[in-house]
Amino acid sequence: MSTGVKAQQRPFQILLVEDNPADVNLTTTALRDATTANNIHVVADGEQALAFLMQEGNYASAPRPDLVLLDLNLPMKDGFQVLEAMKANTLLNTIPVIVVSGSDRASDIARAYRLQVSAYLVKPLNVGDYFSAIRSIKELWFHSVALPPEENEGT
Repeated sequence: MSTGVKAQQRPFQILLVEDNPADVNLTTTALRDATTANNIHVVADGEQALAFLMQEGNYASAPRPDLVLLDLNLPMKDGFQVLEAMKANTLLNTIPVIVVSGSDRASDIARAYRLQVSAYLVKPLNVGDYFSAIRSIKELWFHSVALPPEENEGT
């Protein structure tokens, strides 16, 4: 029985925007997948995230991400500023964003959803729970979700 989701023909591009090295290590480890080719790109602040997304400066040859995992508490520009810039830009506003944040404040969660995030994950304090949560994201996005075609496909 077909699920209607075709296998990825190209590597899955993930942009991880996270300034905590321990969270970067745990997240990249959890996202590794032997059955799905993926490339995880990591930037540590909001300005780097926007440069990557806009393919500017050192990121001129950066690929368009299929998914952005975005922390909110970032140096330079915070996650909300990154989200606002992405959603205001017609070239970026369709990229799915999952907020992965230590904040469980209702106001932050509501604001993120108003800015059209695909999901909001409060970082679990327990390392095992954090790892499981990221693996759940991986299972959904790598194996079940149909991604939009690249810009030059199907147009």
